[in-house]
Amino acid sequence: MTLKAVLFDFNGVIINDEPLHQKLIEQLLIEENLRPNPQDFWQFCIGRSDRACLTDLLASRDRTVTDKYLDELVARKSRAYAQQLESIEKLPIYPGLADLIYQLKAAQIPIAIVSGATRAEVELVLDRANLSSAFTLSICGDDISHSKPDPEGYLLAIDHLSQIIPNLQPAECLAIEDSFAGLTAAKAAGIPVVGVANTYPFHMMQRLSNWAVDYLSDLDLDRVRAVFSGGERQPVG
Repeated sequence: MTLKAVLFDFNGVIINDEPLHQKLIEQLLIEENLRPNPQDFWQFCIGRSDRACLTDLLASRDRTVTDKYLDELVARKSRAYAQQLESIEKLPIYPGLADLIYQLKAAQIPIAIVSGATRAEVELVLDRANLSSAFTLSICGDDISHSKPDPEGYLLAIDHLSQIIPNLQPAECLAIEDSFAGLTAAKAAGIPVVGVANTYPFHMMQRLSNWAVDYLSDLDLDRVRAVFSGGERQPVG
């Protein structure tokens, strides 16, 4: 078996923007006359789509959530995200990402994004970071009905990639995740997953993923490929 595709999460793997998302979610709650609780973001939002996050946050406060209401909240939050990024001269892209993408491209391994973020947010960041052309496709929150930890996004990505990689199997892919919800989603889809300790400590990533690394720069592509080919059984970090 060979490594045929790598699937990246977005928030917390490509861009270090979880603190910004927490700020915007809390701001949204205040605008809706609800009191923010910092722990709620970690419980309901990390690794999940805005729709899933806001649905559970509002339900926990006995707020009735209609599709129209939710659409309006997600759109407001997405606009606020774009406005905040405009004020940031250099986006907080994680160190090591550009080099890893370069290695994958040199090895002719297609890469994709599987994220609960809105497509507008993903495309905005990729355009600003000059990374749009690097990714074969992006599966975003707009494309799915069920957020991580449900495997829908990953399974949809495999289905789309199989149109350019005949008979692609989940076990021939590698996911890179930073959250418990993301790790669970990838494994439920049958995809081996690397947990990068950008959001949670290394020991937590190590317990829940196939392999764990502290930083993207620690991910040794040659060793990854050796593991997939059966030539090495040791961790890839």
